[in-house]
Amino acid sequence: MNWRFWKKRREPMPAPGQPDWERALINRLAAEYLDDQRKRRRWATAFKLLILVYLIGVLIAANSTGLSDAVKVGEDHTALIEIKGVIASDSDASADRVITALRAAFEAKHVKGIVLRINSPGGSPVQAGYINDEIKRLKAKYKKDHDGKDMPVYAVAVDLCASGGYYVAVGADAIYVDKASLVGSIGVRIDSFGFQEAMQELGIERRLLTAGANKGILDPFSPLGDSQRAFIQSVLDRLHGQFIDAVKQGRGDKLKGGDELFSGLFWSGQEAVELGLADGLGSSSQVARELIKAEKIVEYTEKRDLLESIAKRFGALVGAGMLEGLGVSTGLSLPH
Repeated sequence: MNWRFWKKRREPMPAPGQPDWERALINRLAAEYLDDQRKRRRWATAFKLLILVYLIGVLIAANSTGLSDAVKVGEDHTALIEIKGVIASDSDASADRVITALRAAFEAKHVKGIVLRINSPGGSPVQAGYINDEIKRLKAKYKKDHDGKDMPVYAVAVDLCASGGYYVAVGADAIYVDKASLVGSIGVRIDSFGFQEAMQELGIERRLLTAGANKGILDPFSPLGDSQRAFIQSVLDRLHGQFIDAVKQGRGDKLKGGDELFSGLFWSGQEAVELGLADGLGSSSQVARELIKAEKIVEYTEKRDLLESIAKRFGALVGAGMLEGLGVSTGLSLPH
């Protein structure tokens, strides 16, 4: 007899001394043990499901507090929009997200002013340019707020307001920084490598087939010719010129430095004020209280929805071990 028979029939155990009573006892003990293990697993599974449902609820609640709640505020306030991290099309600081928040803030009835709190090393010049252009467009469209006053837009730098981050900041009416903020890095860069000599040393032959004489330009395993280098430099110079024009248009006569301002260097917040790259020292709360005169701050930053956040984190895990491809960037890279 096996334990399933005893469990199913529920017949009494043979008394000691009867045939196979030891085996029957072992089978019964095994059956009871397995029954107990099944019950434990059921409770453990149910407990894990409850925890999962709770965590999903917390995530939904955390992600649901965004623009929908902000636009319902029924008292005068300052709208806060975070521009945090790399400015790129798929990041939290993408032009789509920032512009959506900007439009909501300009349209909200009780917003007295907007603070762009920037903590970014830069990123895509296209994305930064989109945001800069939209700030100017919205300021022209909503020339007066609901009380007949101009809607002020202030940029407030936190740790970094560099490169593409500064490109966004110069679209604001004024820029405020902390004395230790890093500000500037007005320049454009392309990153690549050259491995052709190492390949020759290793006896490796590169076979790159292209239709178009320059289709393989910046291929890291092929030499970079003088004409190609000159062409790439001309592209960078044009992009740099666009960046410089945006800074001069935004800052105007406030700039007190020379060409070194546009060399890619960056400065502390205190130095940035002295050079005219920023208007003064101050935090978001100070700007809201002393300049906008609306101390209550409401965040208008567009939040990722739950599914998008999960997908982003999953994608980050998958891509953590992959090499980044070639890209044009206005970013400032600093050691941690």
